[in-house]
Parts: sequence; C-alpha cells; structure tokens
Amino acid sequence: MPYRRTPIVKDQIYHVFNRSIARQPIFLTNSDYQRALNVVGFYQYFRPSLRYSHYNRLPQSQKNDFLDNLKKSGQRQIEILAFCLMPTHIHFLIKESKEGGISSFMRNFQNSYAKYFNLKKERSGSLFQSMFKAVMIETDEQLIHIARYIHLNPVTAFILKDIDQLMNYPWCSFSIYIERNNSDLINKEIIMGSFSTIKNLVEFTKNQVDYQRKLDKIKHLTLE
Repeated sequence: MPYRRTPIVKDQIYHVFNRSIARQPIFLTNSDYQRALNVVGFYQYFRPSLRYSHYNRLPQSQKNDFLDNLKKSGQRQIEILAFCLMPTHIHFLIKESKEGGISSFMRNFQNSYAKYFNLKKERSGSLFQSMFKAVMIETDEQLIHIARYIHLNPVTAFILKDIDQLMNYPWCSFSIYIERNNSDLINKEIIMGSFSTIKNLVEFTKNQVDYQRKLDKIKHLTLE
C-alpha cells in the first residue's frame, strides 16, 4: 500500500488531485461529468446509509427525499471550496471537516465513479492512480492562487478558448462563483473573503491566463 508522507489534518485546506491510469480519458460525455459531480455531492457526507449506486436506482421521489434528508441531517466530512474535472484528471480544493474526511471522500468518489465507468465501457481494473496527491494550503495568498489555477485548467489545456467560455463551463466551480451556475456543491465564503466583488475575482482570474498556458507547455521540463 502506498504511504502518505504528509498527513492530512482536520480543519486544514488542501489542493487534492489525481490522474487516470495511463492518462486515459475518463470523462467522455456530459453524462460522465454529471455523474461525477453527483457522486462528489453525495460523498461529501459522512457514511450515507446507501451507496450512491443504490441511491441512484431509487424512484425519483425517493431520491429527492433521501438527498433532502442527507442535506438536513447528514454530517459533512469535507467542504469543497473549488473543483475542476478534466478529461484525464481531477482537482479539488478541500477543507477537511472530519478527521479522515478527505481520504474517505476520495476513496468513495474514485471507487464509485470507477465502477460506473467500468460498467459503461465494459472494462475492469483501476481507473485512477493508486494514491491521490494532497498539498496543504498554508496562506490566504496561496489559497486564491491555487483556486485560480484550478479554475483555469480547461483554458490552460485549450479545452476552452478563453475565460468567457469558462464562465459558463459546468464542470468547474468558476461558474458557481460568478453566479452563472446555481449550485450548493461548494462553500464560496472562504475564497470570496479575499475579494470585495465578483468582478474582482473575474479580473484576478483573467490576468493569469496567458502565463499559465506558457507554464503548462514547459511543466514537463520542471517536474519529475
């Protein structure tokens, strides 16, 4: 079993990310992305009484009741501050609310999505690399820069043409921050505490697009 050198500590914030095995695409359709986000929202909570796959087979009315009860009485093991789903990898900015919460969330998310994807594609075996990476956020400045980095990933990779397209991109939390997408999936308060307005956040994000694209072209020269 892989061993994590840096422990994950309750009430701290981490940049959490992982890649697919052999960097194969793991989100092929909008339905795949939506399934992943549904699983993310479900497993923010500590030990739901049903696995997501069982919950998803319930009649719609029962699903609505179960999810409403989970939101009202369930205990969150994490708070998600930002996210981005990319074709071959995932990024989250997460605060651990319950000891072991991040590891529990990532294990449940990766296992649940892998089972869905394997069934759909008639494949077997692991989908994600064995251990996700987690980097502790130590300052407010680091927090907002990492959030910007996460949000710009689709633009950096030229999946999207520019930040105008990012504003309506549903598989990244930037659209939630600027209120183009109504969702309770993330906690916006911590990051927005560094910005007086949404416009300031947009300008802060815009001014890094070209630089981040340049860094992405040479990162293979600087990373082992």
